[in-house]
Amino acid sequence: MSPPARPNGTRLADDTVDLDAFDHKILAALTADGRMSVSELARQIGLSKTPCQIRLKRLQDLGVITGFRAIVDLARLGRDHVTFVELKLSDTREAAMAAFKTAVRQLPEVEECHMIASTFDFLLKIRTRDIQEYRKVLSERISALPHVSSTSTFVAMETICDFSR
Repeated sequence: MSPPARPNGTRLADDTVDLDAFDHKILAALTADGRMSVSELARQIGLSKTPCQIRLKRLQDLGVITGFRAIVDLARLGRDHVTFVELKLSDTREAAMAAFKTAVRQLPEVEECHMIASTFDFLLKIRTRDIQEYRKVLSERISALPHVSSTSTFVAMETICDFSR
């Protein structure tokens, strides 16, 4: 027996969202150009403006679309030195992890921070002007984060693809 029909865009039991082909077209179009008008979006996906606007609002209300942002060419701002840091904590109890997470969010040079299941605890993506600035950030800010016991640095020589841009 097949499952009962669900209205489009409803939350499923695992908190994912059930989307149809038009919803996926909206997401693809806005991923390519988040500044396009609703009229242009409607034209591209093959709907009239009002149903397109309703779908867009629903995708926002459901938390599928969480915002829009400007994509900045950081190299043009002199921030093109990318370093990845494996970071191990001396204490991984909840309170220590929470203190670390709160503090790392305060460092403007940290572009990404991921908790990792490996021989280290976190992977950071750091963006600075150059290696000298990175060394200062590492020694004065990253190493001073709560419960940091060790770090390993990997300098990116070239970015081949970056889908966040």
